[in-house]
Amino acid sequence: MTANYGIGPGPYDLGGRRARLLVVDDEPVFVRLIHQLFSAEHEVFMATSGEQALDMCASSVPDLILLDVMMPGMDGRELCRRLKKLPEAQAIPVIFVTARESLDEETACWAAGGVDFVSKPFNPLTLRNRVNVHLALKFQTDRLREMAFVDGLTGIANRRQFEERLELEFRRCRRSGSPLALLMIDVDFFKPYNDRYGHQAGDECLRQLASLLRASMSRPGDLVARYGGEEFVFLLPETDEAGARVIAQRLVDAVRRLNLEHLDSHVAPVVTISIGVAVLGADSSDSCEALIALADAQLYRAKKQGRGRVCCALSPADRDAAAQR
Repeated sequence: MTANYGIGPGPYDLGGRRARLLVVDDEPVFVRLIHQLFSAEHEVFMATSGEQALDMCASSVPDLILLDVMMPGMDGRELCRRLKKLPEAQAIPVIFVTARESLDEETACWAAGGVDFVSKPFNPLTLRNRVNVHLALKFQTDRLREMAFVDGLTGIANRRQFEERLELEFRRCRRSGSPLALLMIDVDFFKPYNDRYGHQAGDECLRQLASLLRASMSRPGDLVARYGGEEFVFLLPETDEAGARVIAQRLVDAVRRLNLEHLDSHVAPVVTISIGVAVLGADSSDSCEALIALADAQLYRAKKQGRGRVCCALSPADRDAAAQR
């Protein structure tokens, strides 16, 4: 029989989705109890070891972790310390659950990075309320963070969010051995556009381009952001040179099909864009800064060649490696 602990949904809005809880414990009885307690309201995932939990967090970041302290192999405190070193996992609240009660034990859990501490056997009402409180705090923080990372004019990500995501995807692609592509996008002859049609029309033009770019994102990991002025960036994890070139050309063609009049352009009587594409290969030793610089250099080359086109290159290190093969 399923118990009813008399607690309704948590006081937070997840935009229609359920919160993701990761339970890390090697005791099947505890895991079943947690699943019974939370599965009606949240998505509940289970891991029976620290290593398995790390793998799960790398592939799908949970909203909160319920973590047993005493486990074979990697214990809960060590797992928490490792999670707090991962940029994608640093903000995950960790609630420790343990059968051992002592001040030293609690102190060690706080020092490892936990946000709360519950002793076994626990009161289900207490645990559920604590989980909901920490989820509410997390989602409020996430919402404020999102607001700080959105471009006010276009509604897409701003440069700050792009730079953070670039660092995150750079590390992730290094760990997985995958390529990382960056598209640097510039609106051709945008100053003459503003001069002829006015700044309000210029703003509306940027909003329409941003909407098109955002609609072109086909995977959750892709990111489009306003880099500054009339420049945009498109981040494409796990995308090689051929794939990035295809996507860039589709964007160039799609912007032309918008058919936004631009009578002062030297490319076409409509708004066009130029794109510089750079790719860091799986074995590249280059940095995030090198990827940006290379994409910017390719954008400059696209402008020199007449604009309204795509120019693409691998990083220098990757070209050297390819030449030696």
